[in-house]
Parts: sequence; structure tokens; C-alpha cells
Amino acid sequence: MKKRILVISASLRSVSNSAGLAEAFYKGAAESGHLIKKIDLRNKKINFCTGCLTCQKKGKCHIDDDVALIIDKMKRSDIIALASPVYFYGISGQLKTLLDRTNPLFGQNNRFKAIYLLLVGADTDLAVLKSAENDIQGWIDCFEGVKLHKTIIAGGVTDGGDIAGHPSLDEAFNLGSAV
Repeated sequence: MKKRILVISASLRSVSNSAGLAEAFYKGAAESGHLIKKIDLRNKKINFCTGCLTCQKKGKCHIDDDVALIIDKMKRSDIIALASPVYFYGISGQLKTLLDRTNPLFGQNNRFKAIYLLLVGADTDLAVLKSAENDIQGWIDCFEGVKLHKTIIAGGVTDGGDIAGHPSLDEAFNLGSAV
């Protein structure tokens, strides 16, 4: 059965290791025949949430930027894969800012029920890098029936392009193929 999959890459680097991991997941899912879209936050204008809660009253945010389009794609996806570099043992600020702005999805009839997390970090202790998973789990917990299905972590990856040849690329491809 074809699934609608959205891959969101949250690095701002032009040669991004987390984008490489996202691309491997994307290719695996595409080769399996799923309907897949990818969004790179690097090219998007995403302003900070102002906490006004207008979105709870009107069902959409009053801020005019690229988030409304991203939210629409999220809402219509069966699976969302989030790829982020790990900075100070948390997800990137770009991804956190986007997730803060997804408040219009709260309490809605969203299609997505499965979240996959793709993390890249310089540390080689994967348990330490896994702490970034808490940021995503807190967001997931706000949505009924949504679960974090799998996290892939590429450790020991620092400079742009270091992901090349890393075993996590095969893991991400295989995961994308298996969803």
C-alpha cells in the first residue's frame, strides 16, 4: 500500500550530513513506490511563534511565511521523517522553531501517525546524541495516536560531507524502503 511520506530536513548547511541521511531515507521510500515529498528548511522562511494562540481559534497561524504550506503537507502525510543535526544534544533550532509553529495541527484530524527521526552529530556516544529524541517525543505526545517508530543516529559526523560512506545511510535507505 502506497503511503504519503513527508521528509523534512532541518539543516542550514549547503553540504549537510543530516540532509544526506534524509536523502537516503527518501530514496528508499521512493524506490518502494510511496508518494514522497521532501522539504529543506534551509530554503524556507520560518518565523518564531508569538504564543498568541490565534491558530487555536482560527485553525491557522496569522504569521505570513512558509509554515502554512509545510503544515498542510504534514497534515496530509501518513508518515513524517524529521532529519536534524544534533546541536548541544538537542535538535536544531530550525526544526524546533517549525515544531513550535505546528500548533494549528493540535486537536485536528491529522493523517500522520508515524514519525521517524534521523539524527546526525559529532559525538560518537550514540546514547548522548539520542537525547535529542526527547525534543521530538515531547512534540509527538501532543498528538493522539502518533508514535515515534524509529530513530537513526549517525555519530562521529562533523564536517559537511562526513556522512559519505557512513553505515547509517544504508540503515536510513532500508528504513525508507520498509515503511
